[in-house]
Amino acid sequence: MAVLNSPAQLVETHEKNAEIETKDVLAMRRAFLTYDDDEKVRLLVVMPMSEAIAILNTCPLAKVRRLLDRMMEKDHDVRSRQLATGLGLISSEAEPDGNYLTNGVWVHVRERIGWIVGLALLGIVSGLIISHYEDTLSQLVLLAVYMPVIAAAGGNAGSQAATLVVRALAMGEIHLTQWLAVVWKEFRIALVIAVALSVVIMGRVVLFSGHQILPDGLTIYSIAMAIGVALVIQVVISTTIGGLLPMIARACKLDPAVLVSPVLASVVDISGMMIYFITVNAMLGLS
Repeated sequence: MAVLNSPAQLVETHEKNAEIETKDVLAMRRAFLTYDDDEKVRLLVVMPMSEAIAILNTCPLAKVRRLLDRMMEKDHDVRSRQLATGLGLISSEAEPDGNYLTNGVWVHVRERIGWIVGLALLGIVSGLIISHYEDTLSQLVLLAVYMPVIAAAGGNAGSQAATLVVRALAMGEIHLTQWLAVVWKEFRIALVIAVALSVVIMGRVVLFSGHQILPDGLTIYSIAMAIGVALVIQVVISTTIGGLLPMIARACKLDPAVLVSPVLASVVDISGMMIYFITVNAMLGLS
């Protein structure tokens, strides 16, 4: 009958294997260092990830940084981020390597400009929505006064949620598989905030806009109620989207810090105008 290895024998075997692996890594490192930087980059791209990380772990940090930057210059961005993640230089492949000051201007421009230009063009949609509802605004000019309130409230609430979720992701407090729990929590938080904010804005409408001449059949109370309902819907939707966007960005291997704020601003602007006009038209019977 075979005798099982004792704990001492297992430890000894493990130490021998680790010593052999260390010698192999050092041998690979010596061979690796004989090449120039371009050849090193080529080798890091084609060799197994575990071997590449093991070799880079034995190199000075400055040299590792230089090689990763060289890989980025040669359009091996994905591989560079994977190695940086494996080495613990960044917390995920969605996070940019390096830091704010050491990364070049072009690195920042390349990372941001596509989203900014695309979302600026998307912002035209908000203007088209407003122009589509010109008749509503002409019937009740008071509605125009509270349009910025709707957009700002949604943007602020959504940004708060997004910032907290980005931080929780970075700290490892939540994971992508918990997206439904995040949505449910942000929905409940948003509902409480939205109701409180709606009460304040409705009071503002009643107290400071009651002197305005209103169309027949409308009262300042019905207008305040319509604006309040639109505000609740907008804040709830914006906060929920704000909590979900960072997780979508991380799942798509994108940097939440670059993506979330501009996308959220555009989505909130467009959705806010649609929610506002659809709600007030339905509740006040405007054309």
